[in-house]
Amino acid sequence: MKIGELAQRAHCSAETIRYYEKIGLLPAALRHDNNYRHYSNQHLERLRFIRNCRSLDMTHEEIRQLLAFIDQPEQNCEPVTQLIHEHLGHVDRRLKELTVLRDQLQQLHTACNQPDSAQACGILEQLSHMDPLPTPHSHIKF
Repeated sequence: MKIGELAQRAHCSAETIRYYEKIGLLPAALRHDNNYRHYSNQHLERLRFIRNCRSLDMTHEEIRQLLAFIDQPEQNCEPVTQLIHEHLGHVDRRLKELTVLRDQLQQLHTACNQPDSAQACGILEQLSHMDPLPTPHSHIKF
């Protein structure tokens, strides 16, 4: 199948497919004489796996580790369980951070005592003087 069909069947863009090929998560496609990429059902299966992992907010490195187990199925899967356990820890930390963020936003929401005047707006006043939130501790590097 061509890249457009693969993209449609995997519910992503051709650019995403090229990117995953570039960073080595998806093996390079075979090229026909006309230089068009030709993808197999194995590409589709692997791309769906990658997309499912990304929908769970996994990093490319985490996905790479999981793909290594798919590529070598005779390995013990304990590291897979450990990876998911660690990822749950990341999610739990992020949920705590989001709860703090939500509480601060609710406090700001109630701070506006004169909605007609930006000059006297309690939200703008608090945003100008409050201590910044700590940087989130995401395991994803931007």
